[in-house]
Amino acid sequence: MWADNETSEDLLGFKVHADLLVDVIKDDKVLPVTIGVFGDWGSGKSSILKIVEKELTGGKDDGLNDGTLVLYFNGWVFEGYDDAKAALLESIIESFDKHKTIGNKVKDKTTKLLKSVKWMRLLGLSFKKVIVPGAAAFLSGGISLLPFLMNEFSQLSKEDLAEKLKGDDAEEFLKDIIKKNEDKEVTIVREFREDFNEMIEKSGIKKLVVIIDDLDRCTPDRLIENLEAIKLFLNVEKTAFLIGADPRIVRFAIEHRYKTDNIENSSDPDSRNKRIVSDYLEKLIQIPYYLPKLTDNEVETYLTLLYCKKIMGADFVKVIDAFNKNRETNRYEVFGLGDIQEFANPQQKQELTESISLIASLSPIITEGLKGNPRQIKRFLNTFTLRNRLVKVARIAEFKIDVLAKLMVLEYSTTNLFRELYNWQTSQKGEPKQILILEALASQNNIDEIKKQFSAEWASEKVIKWLGSEPKLSGIDLRDYYWISRDQLSTTISGASLIPPHIRLLSKKLINHGSGSILNKSVQLEINGKLNDSEIETLLTLLEKELIKSPENDNIHKVFIEMMNQKNNGAIDSYIRAISKADNVKIPFSLRNDFQLAAKNNAEIESIYKHFSKDSSIYKALNSKK
Repeated sequence: MWADNETSEDLLGFKVHADLLVDVIKDDKVLPVTIGVFGDWGSGKSSILKIVEKELTGGKDDGLNDGTLVLYFNGWVFEGYDDAKAALLESIIESFDKHKTIGNKVKDKTTKLLKSVKWMRLLGLSFKKVIVPGAAAFLSGGISLLPFLMNEFSQLSKEDLAEKLKGDDAEEFLKDIIKKNEDKEVTIVREFREDFNEMIEKSGIKKLVVIIDDLDRCTPDRLIENLEAIKLFLNVEKTAFLIGADPRIVRFAIEHRYKTDNIENSSDPDSRNKRIVSDYLEKLIQIPYYLPKLTDNEVETYLTLLYCKKIMGADFVKVIDAFNKNRETNRYEVFGLGDIQEFANPQQKQELTESISLIASLSPIITEGLKGNPRQIKRFLNTFTLRNRLVKVARIAEFKIDVLAKLMVLEYSTTNLFRELYNWQTSQKGEPKQILILEALASQNNIDEIKKQFSAEWASEKVIKWLGSEPKLSGIDLRDYYWISRDQLSTTISGASLIPPHIRLLSKKLINHGSGSILNKSVQLEINGKLNDSEIETLLTLLEKELIKSPENDNIHKVFIEMMNQKNNGAIDSYIRAISKADNVKIPFSLRNDFQLAAKNNAEIESIYKHFSKDSSIYKALNSKK
């Protein structure tokens, strides 16, 4: 099995990306700078950041190497804090304060900076939970407050102050004071930057590099708080911030926090601004760096190295050295079995040949199905290994492991078709005639006939590749293979643990759309041309579950209707599946107008009408005689 942890060990050939980032950071003329390392969920961002850290620190535990101090943080660690912005700032300052080499040099500065962060935290926290109780405690001498609050309080008698801090009026009283003193908050921020600059000078370091990973694991509010903390350092000399995140999650967080839909879709043309999110990111991230997806050859190389690491133990270091040397002169070809023969003993060679030759033969469809995503590839291999063990424990005879691997690619990449094939084989003693027809039509590249006899999903490019790959499934009894995979038939892996965060967030955004026009634009801008077929399918699977759970929620139906209106692949089939499992009596009949309006643009929507339960009001509304 393979651990899904970030590592500085480079099995992806990503060191070239890390070397580029290190080169930029070492260029003093570029500083101060914020670099965004952007890539999909599980694309290898964390591994690159770990390689950068190792290169800059030289592996030193205290992070200080040749005058450069490197601090590494996981953004999601601050998720549970009341103020992630303050928590991150405190962590950076405390790293200076507690550093064995520079801590004593900057003690006075860190003390002052930590006080500044405390004031920022108080300004940002809830009045009822912090400021009001704090002000009340001040009366009894139990707490010190922001200087400007103390100044305002001193102008009132103790009795008057106590009266104003009673009841619901206390919050408004304090808000008025802070509003009058907004310039004080600006002063605190300015002084923080100045003091931080002085702390760096006093520490004697030449450069500060702060690496923040896993921002895309944070909730939208916490993610923005982390970004707001980083903004405080934009003009601080000798600093470089390196941020790892999925840009889709970051964009969604900005939209969520600042309610940009209301501005971008404003009824007043003069108030519209389509670049709010882009402007925010461009101001914060001076250098965006997007990681490329792995190619077929890179996936095969990655699979080879993963198996080598598992099988070869201590000898694996020889393979890594050979791989790194190979990549210096040959970046495009597969680093495969032939390149590692001299490092493996006879037993290792046998195990590697059995494992790698099978998976490598499927690397093109694994690349296509899993979009060259390293994390999904690891999880695919872990599940494949576990099921292979189950085959041996269950003593299943004449089991072809390559057939299992091929079916798993379909399971991970196109869950609905995996289920459909399951249903076919269940009713035909494991040998569905449909797969025979599909493989024959795919070999002739007869796309139109596949669409006609089956569906557009079966005719997609990635599924045609899958149908054409070896081994062929015609004439194979699939019952044992689905028995091995039965744990995933109700809640598939791609429908659970492999759902990218941006798809989950998009699902919520669509369901909670504010108006029909916002929903229309969201589908138009965030689904069409943005999501690939696999991501659309995953999104539809999430929407299906929500509709089955809450059929009375007309917003979910409207999302489906809009996707069908804009002719998104699989939307009609997905909706039919959902209503077949939902309580149709709870479906609002008022959706009739939405259906009929959408059907004017996409006549295929009318085929849905007959699938509603005949005793439901929506069935009667849509199928009534005119």
